Amino acid sequence: MNMSDLMKQAQQFQENLKKMQDEMAGKTVEGSAGGGMVTAIFNGNSELVTLSIEPQLLSEQDVTLVQDLISAAINDGIRKSKELGKSEMSKLTGGLNLPGMF
Repeated sequence: MNMSDLMKQAQQFQENLKKMQDEMAGKTVEGSAGGGMVTAIFNGNSELVTLSIEPQLLSEQDVTLVQDLISAAINDGIRKSKELGKSEMSKLTGGLNLPGMF
């Protein structure tokens, strides 16, 4: 393989990576806790889009429980967003694991 071919492949990979990142921003995952009493919606870039809390949870006035459920839902959403990223990256790289990409 000559240098020109290698540069073309690198450029193609960069273009495909940018396209995948743009597509990821439009995808969402949902993290939840407390049997769905708290849900957190994330986009494919691990950004929190929506946080929903069932009103009955707030009426219980157990702040510690509410805080724990919010944290759990957010962490679940971040984990799912990362899994989505790994899955999409695997499609792009043909299963080749590139450290630091997701």
